[in-house]
Amino acid sequence: MTSERQFWTVSNKWEVPSVYSGVILGIKDSLTRDLVYILMAKGLHCSTVMDFCHAKQLFAACLELVTEFSPKLRQVMLNEMLLLDIYTHEAGTGQSGERPPSDLISRVRGYLEMRLPDIPLRQVIAEECVAFMLNWKENEYLTLQVPAFLLQSNPYVKLGQLLAATIKELPGPKESRRTAKDLWEVVVQICSVSSQHKRGNDGRVSLIKQRESTLGIMYRSELLSFIKKLREPLVLTIILSLFVKLHNVREDIVNDITAEHISIWPSSIPNLQSVDFEAVAITVKELVRYARSINPNNHSWLIIQADIYFATNQYSAALHYYLQAGAVCSDFFNKAVPPDVYTDQVIKRMIKCCSLLNCHTQVAILCQFLREIDYKTAFKSLQEQNSHDAMDSYYDYIWDVTILEYLTYLHHKRGETDKRQIAIKAIGQTELNASNPEEVLQLAAQRRKKKFLQAMAKLYF
Repeated sequence: MTSERQFWTVSNKWEVPSVYSGVILGIKDSLTRDLVYILMAKGLHCSTVMDFCHAKQLFAACLELVTEFSPKLRQVMLNEMLLLDIYTHEAGTGQSGERPPSDLISRVRGYLEMRLPDIPLRQVIAEECVAFMLNWKENEYLTLQVPAFLLQSNPYVKLGQLLAATIKELPGPKESRRTAKDLWEVVVQICSVSSQHKRGNDGRVSLIKQRESTLGIMYRSELLSFIKKLREPLVLTIILSLFVKLHNVREDIVNDITAEHISIWPSSIPNLQSVDFEAVAITVKELVRYARSINPNNHSWLIIQADIYFATNQYSAALHYYLQAGAVCSDFFNKAVPPDVYTDQVIKRMIKCCSLLNCHTQVAILCQFLREIDYKTAFKSLQEQNSHDAMDSYYDYIWDVTILEYLTYLHHKRGETDKRQIAIKAIGQTELNASNPEEVLQLAAQRRKKKFLQAMAKLYF
């Protein structure tokens, strides 16, 4: 082995981040340089493919080597070993909810507060450290103990602090949620586009919008990348809520998307034209997809997904997610779906989906789910002749006698004797007798709701 050959070029898969390459390639002894480069590059490659055990061995060997001659590279290796320890915990015991050891939390704090000049720093380490603190609910540190200089110099710390403070203020009255407004303004700025005028060859002045704004503390793509490192449910819910609200303030929105905690955000933006709403809509879809990959059974995220499909006229897909949201919080409809999940707005949207899919009997049945039964819509839907659902097979799911009586009248009027008999038989069930105690009637309604929603789930899942 001669020192003339550049062994660090032996594999194109072994690369060190450009922020480090200058320091490493500046090592005078070529064999030492090659060894440091290969140890770090191979260690990073092992970390990427989640072979954390070998990555740790390679980093430890590299740390031992550079400690002898370069304090700068020693700190670089300590930083990389911290990132590796974060990855190792998150991919291992962290998956089952086990809190990280206190010394790891202390090292993360130490990294965030580090003020060593001339140390090359990778942005991803700062991102992972802040995400780590948010994921393990270290909100006290982020809101009260984080040094002021960090908030000015590190945009991820600033974002983490605003998120932690917004969560801390959630239980308080709306007037006290000042931080929510600050977080809103930061995100609006990130999603704003800078415009400039340009004169064309024909002398006309046109407006050019920059897709990625430099007005905010980071680019939108960087914000999205950071959010995808988060997995704490409340943090994700808050971010989703903010983007949903931002999506809804657009002037031409016909169907709002609903989300938890949506009332904490401002209801308007001074300069609507500056916001890239197309990018906001894409971000909302991307965030819901990511959140559902973290927890596919979070009912509020499923409702957001359903609302997105509803707003884009994809009614069958919308029904799928509305039903899934109900199923996950009711043991597949064996218990009653909580009223804060199946709100009147959700039921009305399910009704509209069924109506536009020409499933008119389903519409009539869902009208019973509203706090006040919508007889007008129910009767109108039952009059439809082009129903795509098996009309009379659904009569067992109707518990409201007024709707059943209307059905008998309708079938008599049309001369549909067989269907009229089915409706009469449904009315004659003793548990639907109006003189029954209220709890008996409630039980009858609940039993029919359960069977109907389970039948709908089989249809749309």
